[in-house]
Amino acid sequence: MVEKYKLARKDKTRRFAKDGEGSEEGKKRRMRDKDLADAEYKVRKAKSLTGDSVEDWVPKTKLGKMVKSGEIKSLDEILDKNMKILEPLIVDYFIGEIQEKVVDTKKTSYVRMSGRKYSFRATVLIGDGNKYLGLGTAKDKDKWNAVKKAARKARVDVIRIKKGCGSWQCTCGTEHSVPFTVEGKCGSVKSELKSAPRGVGLVVAKSIRPIFEFVGIKDVWSKGKGNTATSLNFLKATVDALKRTYK
Repeated sequence: MVEKYKLARKDKTRRFAKDGEGSEEGKKRRMRDKDLADAEYKVRKAKSLTGDSVEDWVPKTKLGKMVKSGEIKSLDEILDKNMKILEPLIVDYFIGEIQEKVVDTKKTSYVRMSGRKYSFRATVLIGDGNKYLGLGTAKDKDKWNAVKKAARKARVDVIRIKKGCGSWQCTCGTEHSVPFTVEGKCGSVKSELKSAPRGVGLVVAKSIRPIFEFVGIKDVWSKGKGNTATSLNFLKATVDALKRTYK
C-alpha cells in the first residue's frame, strides 16, 4: 500500500513538472490568472446588475429626455405627477448609489408537445437606503438574463415610503420606524407592520429583512398571515404594506 502511494506521488510530481505547474513559471502564471480574476470580479461588482451606464445613456422616451435636459429635478417630482417610468436609467440618474440584492431565484418549468422546458425566475430588490424601494421579478432561459430583467423591472416599479416614530412607547421623533400600522396583501399572504420603539430592532422574518435595511428602517414589529413560506408573495405583501405608508 505504501509503495502504491509513493508511485502515485511520483507520477503526480512528474505530471506537474511536465505541465509547468510545479515550476516557477507555473506559479507566476497562477498568480497572474488570480490577479486577472480578482480584477474582473471588482469590475463586475462595481457595475449594476442591469449592466447599463448613466454616462452612455441616450433617452428614448419623453420623460427620459426631460430628465436628461434638466426640466425634472428629482424623482419625487416624477412620483408626485404620477408619471410612468419606462426607462430604468431614470432612477439611476437621480439615485447615485443603488443597493441591489437578488432575494429569490427559482427554476421553473412548463410543458409543451415537444417536452418539458425549463427557465429561471429571479427576484431583485433595490433601494437607496432612505425612502426609495423597488421589487422586480422576471423570467428567462438564462439565469443571469433573468436577474438583469428583474433589476430593470425593479427600477421601473420604484416606490417611495414614509418613515416616522408612531409608537406610543417612544417619543424621540426620529424616522426609525413606520409611522403607523399598515397591512399589505399578495395572494393568500398578508403582512402587517407595526411601529416599534427605538432599540427594538427588526422583529421580522429573515426573508423580508433586506427590505427594511434597504430603506433605513431600524425598528419594526411584523406579523405574517397565510402561506408565508411562499417567499415571493411574502416579499410583495411587505412592499405593498410599506407603499401604504405614503398613501
